[in-house]
This record gives sequence, C-alpha cells and structure tokens, in this order.
Amino acid sequence: MSEEIKVTETEETAEKVSKNFIEQAIDKDLAEGVYTTVHTRFPPEPNGYLHIGHAKSILLNYGLAKKYGGKFNMRFDDTNPMKERTEFVKAIEADIAWLGADWEDRLYFASDYFGKMYEGAIKLIKKGKAYVSDLSAEEIREYRGTLTEPGKEDPSANRSIEENLALFESMKNGEFEDGTKVLRARIDMSSPNINMRDPVIYRVAHMTHHNTGDKWCIYPMYDFAHPIEDAEEGITHSICTLEFEAHRPLYDWVVRELEYPNPPRQIEFAKMYLTNVVTGKRYIKKLVEDGVVDGWDDPRLVTIAALRRRGFTPGSIQKFVELCGVSKADSSVDYAMLEYCIREDLKLSRPRMMACLDPIKLVIDNYPEGQTEELEIPNNLENESLGSRKVPFGKELYIDRDDFMIEPPKKYFRLYPGNEVRLMSAYFVTATSYETDADGKVTVVHCTYDPATKQGPGCTCDRKVKGTIHWVPAQGAVDAEVRLYENLVDEEKGVYNEEDGSMNLNPNSITVLKNCKLEPALRDVKAYDSFQFVRQGFFCVDAKDSKEDALVFNRVVGLKSSFTLQK
Repeated sequence: MSEEIKVTETEETAEKVSKNFIEQAIDKDLAEGVYTTVHTRFPPEPNGYLHIGHAKSILLNYGLAKKYGGKFNMRFDDTNPMKERTEFVKAIEADIAWLGADWEDRLYFASDYFGKMYEGAIKLIKKGKAYVSDLSAEEIREYRGTLTEPGKEDPSANRSIEENLALFESMKNGEFEDGTKVLRARIDMSSPNINMRDPVIYRVAHMTHHNTGDKWCIYPMYDFAHPIEDAEEGITHSICTLEFEAHRPLYDWVVRELEYPNPPRQIEFAKMYLTNVVTGKRYIKKLVEDGVVDGWDDPRLVTIAALRRRGFTPGSIQKFVELCGVSKADSSVDYAMLEYCIREDLKLSRPRMMACLDPIKLVIDNYPEGQTEELEIPNNLENESLGSRKVPFGKELYIDRDDFMIEPPKKYFRLYPGNEVRLMSAYFVTATSYETDADGKVTVVHCTYDPATKQGPGCTCDRKVKGTIHWVPAQGAVDAEVRLYENLVDEEKGVYNEEDGSMNLNPNSITVLKNCKLEPALRDVKAYDSFQFVRQGFFCVDAKDSKEDALVFNRVVGLKSSFTLQK
C-alpha cells in the first residue's frame, strides 16, 4: 500500500458534473418516450454475504431511482435452493438498509413469481420455443459446441408440443429424479453466442426452498427467471455487471417471446475490483468453513457486514463508490482509496481519546499524595463543535511502552532518563528513574512534574519541549482488548496462488492486545461507537464480542494514508 494514488479533478470538471453512460442512456429513453419513469432494482442471490463490490451496484441502482424520482426494488434472486439460506436473506437486508438504500414496501423474491415462470415455460412450449430434454448435464455441454464450432441439435428437440407439455407436467409433479430431465429453450444451436444455443431454463431439483418449502420440485434457471422478474415488477432499466453482457440477447429473447409490454432494458457496467482482497463468495465461504476467519463478518474481510463491524460508515462507502465512478472498462482500485474515504469521514466527526495499547505505569513522585484534579481536554481540535471532556489527573498514570526508552536513538523526543516532555493537555514531566521485571522489561517509570507548566490559561512557563505524549489516568482506567488488523492476504504474492488456486494468506493479519488501558470516558460505549485514539488510529467497539465488562475495540484504520485526493 506504499504507492501513492492520486485522483485529479480540475475546477472546470468540478463545476460541471458530467453524466455517466448509464444516465445518458436513461435520459435518451425518457426523451424518446421509451419509458415515462425510472424503476430499478438490486437483485442479489441469497447464497452468501454481500461484499464491497455489491455496494457499488446497490448504491448505483438506488441512486438512479432517487435521482430520477423513480422507484427502487429490493429483490432476492432465490432460484437455487441448494445454496440459499434464510441467514443470507436477513444479512443482505441488514446490509442494504445500513447503506441507506430504502426499498420502502417493495421487497420481493424471485420465488414470488415461480407460478408466473411456470406459466411462461408452458407458453414457450406451446409456441414451439421450448422442449424437454433427456440429455445429462455433461451431454448438454458436449452438444453445445465451442466458441469455434457450432452445437449439435438435441435428440429431443423435435418432440411434439403435446409430448413436451406432458413431460413438463410430469417434471413438475415430481415423477423424475434430479438430473434426468430439463426444459430447454429452442433458439439456435449454431449461434455464435453460446448462451443462445438452446439454454436450459428449468431443471428437476427435489430440494426444500427457504421461501416456498416443498411446493416445487422444478426450479427455473437464473437467465430465464431474471428477465421475468424484472418484467413482472415493471423494471425499466436492469443495471448489471459486464459479465451479463453476453447474456443480454437471451434476456431480450425471454421478455420478447413471453410478449411483455414495455420490456426492461439491460445495461451493463464494469465491476469494481479491489487490490489484494478476497471477494469471491466461494473463497470467503471456504475461509469461514475452515475457521480461518471469524464468520462472514470477520473485520479482515470486505463483506459489507465485515466493514460495518470493523467500523466503516455508510458515508465512507458511498464516497468510495463515488470516487470509483461508473464505466464500461474493468479496472482495479487500491484498497488505500477505501481507507482514505473512512479517514475523511471520521477525522472531523469523532472525538480524539487517549488509549495506551501497551501500557506501563508512570508515577509522578512529586505530585501531592492523594490529590486528583480534572483537566479540560478538547474532543477534537479540528472540530470545536464536538466540545470537550474532563479527564482525571493524579499521581499515577499509564503511558505507552513506546513512549519511554532507557537508551534512545537520536531524534527520539519522548521520555528517557533525564528528558522532559509534555503530557498531552497537562504538565511537563521529567523521567528520573525506572523499574524493571526479572526479564529486564520496564514496568514503571518515575518522573517529576513542574506545576507551573499546566497547559491552558494561566501557564507561566516560557520554555518548550520537543515531545508530547498521551496518557491515561490509573484511577478509573478502562481495561479493554484491542484488535489490530492487517491485510488478510500476502500483498507481495497476491491473493491467489496460480499453481493450485489456493489463497496466499497473511499469518499476521490480526494482532490481539490484551489489558489495554483507556481513559474513563470510554467506559460507557456501545456497539459500533467509534473514536480516534490519539496517535494510534481510528477504533470501533466490536459489535460481536464486546461486552459491558469486557470491551473489545477494532482498529478501523491507521492515521497515515498513502492515498491523496488532489483538486
């Protein structure tokens, strides 16, 4: 992530907001009267959790509907009961709602239209446009041909309409075993587009469906079901990724042959690829099943649930999608851009608190025994509207181990024997001695303070020090576990091993710090609350493992960015 990424934007382009190619197409359709409104949808398959790439599609579809004063549907393409679960349905609903895409009362399932799809299949059979095939899946692939050779006609292609109707009815009634019969669309086995070579549109599958139970034992294929769902819901623009471009002729064929008035228009855009992250559902599923990660919402993943748990905000993801833009060309985006967006979203809106992640005791020997005072500390120096808080100060404090060295290198301006530093928003202190354990590890640092150096109004000290360090009062300090995350994959090797397809995992992707000391104000926090820990980064209360008496914080992102936005 060391490479700096720059996004340039001239004043001219900033003033004149250009429209992307999808908006231009919609404008043309509206101007020509092809459609009188804009109706979009987001149609996930409930076979896993959504990831950052899906966020682009969600926000694009919802944003188009909102921009044109139209409607937005939330619809599950649940046509494959083998991989679908109610858990995924609920997780997807939560993700989309969290991102701010409001589907209002328009929540649908492909399974809502199974009856309509069955009627559509009957209609195609009666038109001579579909037939029941006895070929196995392997034989169908063999008959389909290749990119350079045409396919061969299915031996069952010339069955009579009556026979096809009877066989399809028997399929529906459960009279055939899985894999023994399929319904194929009759289109063109010599088409240069393999998707048009008599594609399978129904298969036998004796499986319980999460939504319809055991009502059906035949299920429609995605390419047949999807255009029907769009047409039934009155979708005007079916926005999807480039991988479906070759499927568009089949999409159009289905709605045309089923004679839908005002059929939807499919428009494809490029997917968003993030460097050095795992987004493939089957890979994430393997990581979950192998126990490499803590579920689909493990903060090292880029599922939307994982990003939310780690501490990302809807605003940061919206900004990220906006910066990525919409295009027809596939491209990769550095993960540093996503980190930039969350820093920008949090830096002015979150209080800056003090936390010692590897604490050692600091004792001020000349501070009055038993005395405490409250220091007024601003919550965010860059945003005065966040106000201030009172932090207790006394004889015993905690500092970070990195802020004291017995024999420091040159240009080390923090504490070491004989050196003076400022305790943030408090006093100057000078290290005088230290204590160690049996292994020689420093456990306590002793110092003296200068009462005349108290920061704020009334400070009479005119000398300066080069170092300022943060601290946490020992009295009332909050114990917490802090988790530091690095990339889940080895960035030098890339995500996938070219030889065997395995993932190149980083064995140091998580560091768990126990017995961290936080200032008392962080005692009363709740899930997803986030803060900047001074000099450490941005941290969020873990929603899964954190408890009232055992707080857990996730590092959202460090303070330094390798991404800059230039205007």
